[in-house]
Amino acid sequence: MKEIQRSSLPGIPLVLAVIVAIVAGIGILLLGATTPGLARLALLAAGLMVIVLSLFACCGFYMVQPNQAAVLELFGKYVGTVKDNGLRWNNPFFSKRKVSLRVRNFESGKLKVNELDGSPIEIAAVIVWQVNDASEAVYNVDDYESFVHIQSESALRAMATSYPYDQHEDGQLALRSHAAEISQHLKDELAERLADAGVLVLDARISHLAYAPEIAQAMLQRQQANAVIAARQRIVAGAVGMVEMALAELEKGGTVQLDEERKAQMVSNLLTVLCSDRGTQPVVNAGSLY
Repeated sequence: MKEIQRSSLPGIPLVLAVIVAIVAGIGILLLGATTPGLARLALLAAGLMVIVLSLFACCGFYMVQPNQAAVLELFGKYVGTVKDNGLRWNNPFFSKRKVSLRVRNFESGKLKVNELDGSPIEIAAVIVWQVNDASEAVYNVDDYESFVHIQSESALRAMATSYPYDQHEDGQLALRSHAAEISQHLKDELAERLADAGVLVLDARISHLAYAPEIAQAMLQRQQANAVIAARQRIVAGAVGMVEMALAELEKGGTVQLDEERKAQMVSNLLTVLCSDRGTQPVVNAGSLY
């Protein structure tokens, strides 16, 4: 089912024509009421017919608002779509169904799903969409608004199970750290699912993302542990670099000649000072070096 653009007649001139026809029909009736003989019956019948046809023509009027389309149907057959704004007129036998072409959005409910690693999470998304083919929206699905909501939740579930919550490896996409890529994946998934319903997906973004309440505390501790480990690794790497620099400068200037045992002791002391959580208390050696 593809959309067919159908022309329509402007309604205001036809409204004036119908009013004139009704007035003319009333005039013919009045004239027939004062005319004797068989001419009277003919005039009365003609006036009545003009009025009836004029009133029947009024059934062909309909209003199309901006960003709205009217899907026309004749005895169960699709005949076209009208997008001209204002008061329009078509065959009175056409049935008209209005479809909004405005941009709409909704937020899905919080879904509880298992991410790629199997941990339960809560996720929700905001979907921005609009109808771009009124005939497909009307005839390809039973209720296109309900179809959009259900397919959006289904696509969100499928997407959430394809990625981990947190990034565990370099280059790995994760729900929490790669919002742009995840949103694009969700948008593409929705566009594929809703294409047959004449719906265009304009944007899809995650609005809520969290671990399920039953594991939230444990996952928080895990994140804190990972942060502590990462910080420690950076501190140790920096301390080793500073120790290497200190030994190199001492040997370069020839200030102090240290054997391997004293070098090891100096490295131990420097690492203790640089990597300690708390401030260390220095001890001054008042005796000889050995």
